[in-house]
Amino acid sequence: MRSASRNAPLAAGLRWLNALTGETRSDRADMQLGCVLAFVAGAVNAGGLLAVGHYTSHMTGLVSALAQDVAFGVVSAALIGLTALASFVIGAATCAFIVNWGRRAGIRTYYALPLLIEAALLLVFALSSRGSGPEGGIASTIALLCLLMGLQNAIITKISGARIRTTHVTGIVTDIGIELGKLLYWNRDTAVSPPVIANRAKLRLLSLLFLAFFCGATAGAIGFHTFGNQAALPLALLVFLLGLPACFRRQAAARN
Repeated sequence: MRSASRNAPLAAGLRWLNALTGETRSDRADMQLGCVLAFVAGAVNAGGLLAVGHYTSHMTGLVSALAQDVAFGVVSAALIGLTALASFVIGAATCAFIVNWGRRAGIRTYYALPLLIEAALLLVFALSSRGSGPEGGIASTIALLCLLMGLQNAIITKISGARIRTTHVTGIVTDIGIELGKLLYWNRDTAVSPPVIANRAKLRLLSLLFLAFFCGATAGAIGFHTFGNQAALPLALLVFLLGLPACFRRQAAARN
């Protein structure tokens, strides 16, 4: 009896993690997973800035900088920017490939597999030295982080049916503004046209994602400034724990 009571918190934790990455989805699970990944994205983005001097999830800024480098003939910087862009795309494509392959192969853990890959990439980043060395080392670190961010953004996009993105804060803030505009709209004459109604659930979700990203970026800035790239170790552990139930589900399926 005592053993069962001691294992109860572990079992509850595994059930919660299983719900976050399970094949059967709920809006609550999508929101919780989205907030956790937004926190990780914020922290990694802050870490990338300190490690290599670039935000690695900001594709709008990256493409603008790439175009400027091409326009002014800064070949080395343009190549780094092109590599970063390609890495982000490859990360997203990898996630899509794994998820679609898993669905067609009947592997029920297909959502968790990209998370385990992301955890491995975070571990590689944590074990690498801070990007103060040669240009090639900085370029490889940027490529690694962009690959990681593309993979993560595609994970939550696929899981939530494109309702949630964790690295695209511009879109989050834009949608918050849209919903606030609808919330503040004064419906004077509803007989002429349907009333303007804000989606409060969406506004709450977007606000939580923004807050999670901001908190992650704050924690990441402090952590990476203090501990260097090793600050990515707890992030790698967190993402690994998100994908951990996949191992148990595969073992249970094998036994059955």
